[in-house]
Amino acid sequence: MKAKKGFTIIELLIVMAVIAILIGIAIPSFRGMQVEANKTKAEGDLRVVKIALESYRKNTGAYPAVSGYQATLMGATSRVLESQLKDPFKTTDDYGYNKSTNGTFYIVFSVGPGGAATITGISDTGSLEGSAGDDIYTSNGY
Repeated sequence: MKAKKGFTIIELLIVMAVIAILIGIAIPSFRGMQVEANKTKAEGDLRVVKIALESYRKNTGAYPAVSGYQATLMGATSRVLESQLKDPFKTTDDYGYNKSTNGTFYIVFSVGPGGAATITGISDTGSLEGSAGDDIYTSNGY
């Protein structure tokens, strides 16, 4: 009697079930790694923007206007910002930027993993307006 070569349907179904379970375990982990990578990118970009804002202020005596601030920073004489930076959690938008009404304080922020900004601005005393929530931000305020 000859032994049959190949796999039975049951063996193939078991292998497919094991592969499906492993994929089910791996996908959420991969998504978590993407979020962490985007957080790290946002933190790095915000540090660059902060340096560019401080350099601009040192040379001009004021922070740039809120509208088109990145274009202003790229066109400055002592250019620190080489290209426009996009929020990784909202790839079509720049990072948020607000100044206090007295022009002394600023805040630059990413909307964070939630995709919606909870930061609304910065006060004339340098305090955060709104709430940080899951937003990632940097400021020269308190």
